[in-house]
Amino acid sequence: VVLEAVRESGSSLVYASAKLRADKDFILEAVRENGWALQCASVELQADEEVVRCAVLRVGNTLSYANRTFHADKDLVLLAA
Repeated sequence: VVLEAVRESGSSLVYASAKLRADKDFILEAVRENGWALQCASVELQADEEVVRCAVLRVGNTLSYANRTFHADKDLVLLAA
């Protein structure tokens, strides 16, 4: 049910439990459906390269929700462009 809502709007993940927003497998599936889901992922997953890369591949602008260390990653920034 939550993934269906994420398909429509990535920010709907804000209504999911903290446990679900910290579940890497779930978040990977969510960002594959809608890159904007990264904005509601746990701080730890916003710092996870695999999750961030997956989100940025879908929607380049989601890089702004990733941990700041990724903002200096040349390859990721080019991917987001």
